[in-house]
Amino acid sequence: MTDYAIVLTSRYSGKEWWLAGNDYATLEWLSDTAKPSKATLDGLWASVQQEIADEATAKVATRQAVLDKLGLTSDEVTALLG
Repeated sequence: MTDYAIVLTSRYSGKEWWLAGNDYATLEWLSDTAKPSKATLDGLWASVQQEIADEATAKVATRQAVLDKLGLTSDEVTALLG
């Protein structure tokens, strides 16, 4: 199921809208541009999910690169920080 708030936040940054309970029927478009259709938002959901997954993967890779540079393992960092 599409998370309309996430799609709207990701793809319609800077636009004003109001949504109750992730129900498209409650979407009030407050910006002066055309309100995106339910089909448009549903169509964007897969790419937004992929971007979220890619960001998470990049974050893990960055963390691992820093640990490698420091010569530490995740277990060692956990032991140090508690």
